[in-house]
Amino acid sequence: MKFINLKAYFSRNIDSIKLKYKMMRTTIKSIATLLFVATISFSAVAQDTKPAPASPPATATGKVGAATLTINYSSPAVKGRTIWGGLEKYDKVWRAGANKTTTFETDKDITVQGKKLPAGKYNFFLIPKESGTWTAIFNKEVTNTNPFNYKEAEDQLRVDVKVKALKENQERLVYKIDNKGFALEWEKVSVPLAVK
Repeated sequence: MKFINLKAYFSRNIDSIKLKYKMMRTTIKSIATLLFVATISFSAVAQDTKPAPASPPATATGKVGAATLTINYSSPAVKGRTIWGGLEKYDKVWRAGANKTTTFETDKDITVQGKKLPAGKYNFFLIPKESGTWTAIFNKEVTNTNPFNYKEAEDQLRVDVKVKALKENQERLVYKIDNKGFALEWEKVSVPLAVK
């Protein structure tokens, strides 16, 4: 039976053993780094592929005279649906957007359709009507972000608005502010409100 003198073996092969040890450590570090990078990359791709919301949040801001108006809303799309009298029923209070209630804010007292609206923040609702004259509502209960909890007793102002037909389909609901007031545009309807 042949015995190996380990001490002599290691002293003769120490450089070879050190080299193999270094190569093994380098390989393990490389694999660990590769796994880390792959995990981070997969995580980033997973976040990028998250679907966009169906009705993304949007903001319209502009000046009418000395007043700054800000409208915060969610913007749904038509997607081939019948909007007025279909998705949005006639003669029912509507949140004038999607998801939470739409808010309207003015930093100065203004008049809307000739009626006074004090400076402040309001929930904004509309009542679509088949006749073409809709009702716009500025409601004081802004802590209520659930449009289905609307309370008429909290209305600050109600005004009638004549809607206009748009020449082209407006796929995504949008609010526009100019020096004459603001308008909601969606599908083939524009709801313009005069502000002074």
